[in-house]
Amino acid sequence: MSHPYVYRTATAADMPAAHALSVHLKWPHREEDWAMVQRTSEGFVAEHEGQLVGVAFACHQGAYSSIGLVIVSDQHQSKGIGRQLMNLCLDAAAPRTPILNATESGAPLYVSMGFVEYARIQQHQGVPHMPPVLAATRDALCREVTQAEYPQVIELANAGSGLDRTAVLNDLLPTAECVVGVEARGQLTGCALLRRFGRGHLIGPVVAQDLAQAKQMITHLLGLIPGAFVRFDILADCGLVDWLEGMGLPCVDRAPRMVLGEPPQSRDGIAQFAMVTQAIG
Repeated sequence: MSHPYVYRTATAADMPAAHALSVHLKWPHREEDWAMVQRTSEGFVAEHEGQLVGVAFACHQGAYSSIGLVIVSDQHQSKGIGRQLMNLCLDAAAPRTPILNATESGAPLYVSMGFVEYARIQQHQGVPHMPPVLAATRDALCREVTQAEYPQVIELANAGSGLDRTAVLNDLLPTAECVVGVEARGQLTGCALLRRFGRGHLIGPVVAQDLAQAKQMITHLLGLIPGAFVRFDILADCGLVDWLEGMGLPCVDRAPRMVLGEPPQSRDGIAQFAMVTQAIG
């Protein structure tokens, strides 16, 4: 006699088991990376005979909710668990518009649920050769951001992504290795975070008025971690691809960005170049 699956809200105590599922898939996430998503999102797990066999999260960000870290154990595939976890996330997201960055294996499920592709993302990683130092423009200075300026960082991240990053960045900013910004005419016009993640470091989010500002901040942050492994989750059309590949950071994964409704739009002349993570967007 088969035992039914039990679905419930994810808790902090579930993160070691969720991490174990991702390790089996050779995902690079640390247990701390899972814990961060659990703190800032609404999550659900599937259990079978007391064992965690599936997990998914919805990270609510203003009018949108990013669904991510959707995993079902190999031994329990094709039993509707992924669809049920997605339905729980969609119910939790309502009335927000759901968005996600699909994995190759997950895309058919999302298409069957009505999601459509609206953009592409790329993951670049490795140990970079240092890029040439970019000359600062006369009216734009790259510098470290003070804690008092964190509200401005959040507002820039909101404008670049079209999402409300408040909860996510309130969690990430205090533990970031470095937060830099571009200042022009006395105002911050871009920002970027260097953080621990996965196999080493991650730079993101990166938001700026233009590509030159984004490169300026990334160059500054890379200079702090010479010889270290670093990852970027970028928008495929952001203009960084050739530059990253030229410094030894190849594209190792591509994925569609999908939405069930109207996609988010950047505003106020600010663009997003690198995301927080693939799961959070």
